[in-house]
Amino acid sequence: MKYHFKTDQGIKNLTSAEAARLAGEDPDSHQRDLREAIERGEYPTWTVGVQIMPVAEAATYRFNPFDLTKVWPHADYPVVEIGKLELNRNPENIFAEVEQSIFSPAHFVPGIGPSPDKMLQGRLFAYGDAHRYRVGINADHLPVNRPHATVARTNSRDGYLYDGRHKGAKNYEPNSFGGPFQTDRPLWSATAVSGATGNHPAPVHAEDDDFVQAGNLYRLMSQDEKERLIANLAGFIAKVSRDDIVERAIDNFRRADGDYGKRLEAAVQALRG
Repeated sequence: MKYHFKTDQGIKNLTSAEAARLAGEDPDSHQRDLREAIERGEYPTWTVGVQIMPVAEAATYRFNPFDLTKVWPHADYPVVEIGKLELNRNPENIFAEVEQSIFSPAHFVPGIGPSPDKMLQGRLFAYGDAHRYRVGINADHLPVNRPHATVARTNSRDGYLYDGRHKGAKNYEPNSFGGPFQTDRPLWSATAVSGATGNHPAPVHAEDDDFVQAGNLYRLMSQDEKERLIANLAGFIAKVSRDDIVERAIDNFRRADGDYGKRLEAAVQALRG
């Protein structure tokens, strides 16, 4: 399953020149725009949808579906709308409601589990570990983080800033005093894996490279969008001192789309004189 959050406000971007000016004159403009819109009752919303791929099709799909750099074509797996995300309240205390908030991909609701996405697999541990270091072992007990639909039952407690809410309850498991306990009940469907650990080449898929989707995205753009993209890329590449590095960089875009590389090369040459 792949989730999509699509803005209902529409998309509007700044040019590089506009962004540079705004960053100097009014660097908080986007935060203020969001806060003031919510204050006016103009709540920003996002349409939430999902793409669903049957498990049996994942192994033989034309590229690795668990590669987070790839998108699943909507023609193969249409987006199914499931709801809305709405921001309808500004925080009253930034520290309590924002700075202390934690977001971990390991916090699943029943029925949702992790995919074999390598980046996700690393984050399942790393995010929670970072939160325990940054906010403390009691992070899950803070009002901004604890669940509303159920009671958080955990043996994690007694670190700094702990308020003693558990009183004398035992914080080890197993115990015979009615505390949280491991049920061994699976929280999500198992993912089949096989093979020996080691350094292995990536699985072979028909379109499993770094250039097919980059070229597809370029060809979807309007001429104005292509011109802005080329100008932004050329402005940075032209500053590189070594010609061989410049050529290797341009070749990456050439491999995605011939026109892409040709126009970028011309733009870089014009800037480098």
